[in-house]
Amino acid sequence: MKWNDFFKKRLWSNNSSLVQLLGLCPVLAMTTNVVNAIGLGIATTFILTITNSIISIFKYVIPKNIRIPIFMLIVSSTVTCIEMILHAYQFNLYKSLGVFIPLIVTNCIVIGRAESIAYKSSVLVAFFDGLLTGLGSTLAMFFIGSIREILGHGTFLFGINKIFNTLGANYFFTILSKNIIILAESSPGGFLVLGFLIAFKNFLDKNKIKKKKKCLKCIYSNFRK
Repeated sequence: MKWNDFFKKRLWSNNSSLVQLLGLCPVLAMTTNVVNAIGLGIATTFILTITNSIISIFKYVIPKNIRIPIFMLIVSSTVTCIEMILHAYQFNLYKSLGVFIPLIVTNCIVIGRAESIAYKSSVLVAFFDGLLTGLGSTLAMFFIGSIREILGHGTFLFGINKIFNTLGANYFFTILSKNIIILAESSPGGFLVLGFLIAFKNFLDKNKIKKKKKCLKCIYSNFRK
């Protein structure tokens, strides 16, 4: 296995949010600001990593014909544990994320990775697949949340004290004196920002392919000379 390709696919070229377009409901609902996006992304990453690892460890004793219900049981148990930890140690973040923490159970990314990777791979591969897939989704949510918060509220990292309890409520950046695009806060605004990000990613990918083709042509022409 080429680990460079493994990392690149999950973080960029096959990103679960920007390419596969999975789990868009929480992605669009919780990205009105950066802190909520990061909080949900970290929670999802932990759940993906833990569930992938557990399923990979027990894959030989999980009956194939009832594997999906067992996956759901493992995922729901993990989500409940993460929810209780957030409730105990990060209560403000827990309140902000609200119902979207238990709804991670229904996130198709988690079940999809369990079925396609964890149930068929080693523990090491399953662990890094969950970690990198979660980080890729978190990265996408971070960019969406950043754009929507700056355009819709004029701030950046507002409420960071929900993640880092040692910081005060005033630890955030004021980028704009006032919101310039109110639409950015709404659901249609979330779809628009997501669409622009996907278009920008596709532009970068196509540009990279064009550069590779030019390099190959140069190498071929030099070789013929």
